[in-house]
Amino acid sequence: MATRPDISQLPFANRLGMELKEAGPDKVVAAIAVKKEHCTVPDIMHGGAIMSLADTAGAVATVLNLPEGATTTTVESKTNFLAPIVLGDVATACCEPFHKGGKLMVWQTKITRGDGRLCAVVTQSQMVLQPKSS
Repeated sequence: MATRPDISQLPFANRLGMELKEAGPDKVVAAIAVKKEHCTVPDIMHGGAIMSLADTAGAVATVLNLPEGATTTTVESKTNFLAPIVLGDVATACCEPFHKGGKLMVWQTKITRGDGRLCAVVTQSQMVLQPKSS
């Protein structure tokens, strides 16, 4: 299995200000403190920022389950938006597995806000890419 990813080494996640709170092979928790640059009008978190949080959590979870030398890529992601997250709040992603296979992993990420309300549910498929032979 891979070592724990360093989120500061992920340029886009770092740019969004994501913080990795917990990272294990069966659960990844990450968060973003919602700032103006994460928002649309009227000061609610942009759907793309929410999806980016979930995508990063799913990728980290997959990496933690990869065999030595393998990599991953997202092949499908579906989001249901249920409630807004406002400027100044914190969006927290909790990512857990539906399926951890040798070629495909499927994750569900629940995004909540500071009061605990469920704001989005993301189902994401990550392809496992085996190293190429020389």
